[in-house]
Amino acid sequence: MRLLRFLFKDLFRSLQTASGRQFLWLMLRYADRPRNKPFRAQVGPFRFRVIDGLSFAWQYKEIFTDEFYRFSTTESTPVIYDCGANIGMSLAYFRQHYPAARMVAFEADPTIGQVLADNLTVNGIQNVELINKAVWINDAGVDFSSAEADAGSIYSTGQRQRVPSVRLREYLLREPRIDMLKMDIEGAEADVLADCRDVLNNVRNMFIEYHSYVGHPQALGGILQMLETAGFRYYVDTNQHRVRPFLNRRYNGNDVMDLQLNVFAYRE
Repeated sequence: MRLLRFLFKDLFRSLQTASGRQFLWLMLRYADRPRNKPFRAQVGPFRFRVIDGLSFAWQYKEIFTDEFYRFSTTESTPVIYDCGANIGMSLAYFRQHYPAARMVAFEADPTIGQVLADNLTVNGIQNVELINKAVWINDAGVDFSSAEADAGSIYSTGQRQRVPSVRLREYLLREPRIDMLKMDIEGAEADVLADCRDVLNNVRNMFIEYHSYVGHPQALGGILQMLETAGFRYYVDTNQHRVRPFLNRRYNGNDVMDLQLNVFAYRE
């Protein structure tokens, strides 16, 4: 049913480009597989160990079809920080479009971190500093619940485990320039950005996937204010488009999260 709803809504638009047609093929082949069942897949020149079929297809759409992370730069060696690298599809995209980039990738989930490392090796994606730790406000570790696909979070209600963490602020301070800071860390973004708010001067572009969890304060206003103070322009987008939002107060029927937004921040 999920696949049928998508096909009726966006089929024509997806057929217009090669990457859109590739996405449709991924949906047809993998979206209805049992959730969280690993397999291997070939997408263009890349081979991936995949954790979850539906998440894999949607990641491809956002990264390769919609090109959420495409940015302009005149730097010969762009610096890219990928917070929440998951299985590495974003890193494959960055390497394809910015072949000389130096990349630093963080992944909190220890199991997915191993898959990520394998995917980088298999695809020959080099010059990546891979850190299998959670991006956080200190290096004391953080309680983390794995969702097995792409939704592991400090706010998830599943079984939790203590994972190592790094303070992102300390990494940003060591860089004279960061051309892209991608942050998809499932709810930790508000705390991490608050900790980094005065060290963002050297960041040129930033992607933030904002998450609002039921029972926790919403922090979007604070994030946008921080971006304005730091001199960014921003664009906010969502694929939710709820009907009857005063009655339908959950994100896509999710009992844990009630809002997810994409924030694209850049300097003019």
